[in-house]
Amino acid sequence: MTAAAVEFVDICRDYTLGFWPRRTLRAVDRVSLRIEQGEVFGLLGPNRAGKTTLVKMLLSLCRPTSGSIIRLGRPVSDRRTLGRIGYMHENHAFPRYLNARDLLSLYGALTLVPFERLGPRVEELLARVGLADRAGDSVVGFSKGMVQRLGLAQALLNDPELLVLDEPTEGLDLSGRQLLREVVAEQRRRGRTVLLVSHVLPEVENLCDRVAVVRRGGLAFCGKVADLTRPSATGPARSLEQALRELYE
Repeated sequence: MTAAAVEFVDICRDYTLGFWPRRTLRAVDRVSLRIEQGEVFGLLGPNRAGKTTLVKMLLSLCRPTSGSIIRLGRPVSDRRTLGRIGYMHENHAFPRYLNARDLLSLYGALTLVPFERLGPRVEELLARVGLADRAGDSVVGFSKGMVQRLGLAQALLNDPELLVLDEPTEGLDLSGRQLLREVVAEQRRRGRTVLLVSHVLPEVENLCDRVAVVRRGGLAFCGKVADLTRPSATGPARSLEQALRELYE
């Protein structure tokens, strides 16, 4: 079997709250799932279900309390694999005093894009996301949608093997959403892996090969969208929204 792009094995994550008395909150509870290479994989769930915690552990922003994570064929503790990942956050904390070109140059240097390739790569991505004519403008004057486009360019700087998109359509107009779909389709064609965290169900349904649904920290479903919506022995086919509502409840 080909090595997975990402594998969570019996993952738990606990947080300690309060001072006296102290109590433990389990944010992720014994989750096991596998994301294959070249797959577009959706991560769904209601607010506070554990999605963000799973992504943070994948990106080494926090550690699991127990269990193990494999990232691009290596244990998650091997931080060298982080240079092969692109991450688009829902709420960007970009230095707003920089212009778009300088900001991408900064992030490209931080992700170790070779110097001789960085300049052409920045210009290529600015054009790709429709910001070539605003390359010299300060980010402080950008709209939410423009910042999202810049965030997508930033996530693609190092030509990642694994692209993690956290609510990427937030603030994007129709052309921006079409751009995102094209980028995801291109990553799939190239055999790259995409992890999509989203509440926008049509995007998930159209883009994802498989999805995982987390609820109250546990894994409620993992499989194809068609398996989630197909008719059951007791009822007709359901929409994705109906199926998720039943799982969430």
